[in-house]
Amino acid sequence: MRKIIALGIVLGLGLATTAAAQDAKVKGEKLYVDQKCGMCHSIGDKGSKKGPLDGVASKYSADELRQWIVDAKTMTATAKATRKPDMKNYALPKEDVDALVAYLGTLKK
Repeated sequence: MRKIIALGIVLGLGLATTAAAQDAKVKGEKLYVDQKCGMCHSIGDKGSKKGPLDGVASKYSADELRQWIVDAKTMTATAKATRKPDMKNYALPKEDVDALVAYLGTLKK
């Protein structure tokens, strides 16, 4: 009986974690639109083709994606990025940055 209860708890936590990750992705996608990221970046056929983000999660880790958002100047130097203009640093709440990272983390090739 204990094994069944433990299994139920593990499954419940797994579903809750999956739901939370999905919520963060949805929030991140909305933030991407609300922050007008598409003015400089594109995903699929939407946005500026000069800064495509398709496959960005295959290229950068979650920590690196976070750094691009909060300290783009350092990441530009680290990645030896040559695209102009440089991306500006964003002062977003941690929860918003986490949501954007969750969304960008789904963009794999």
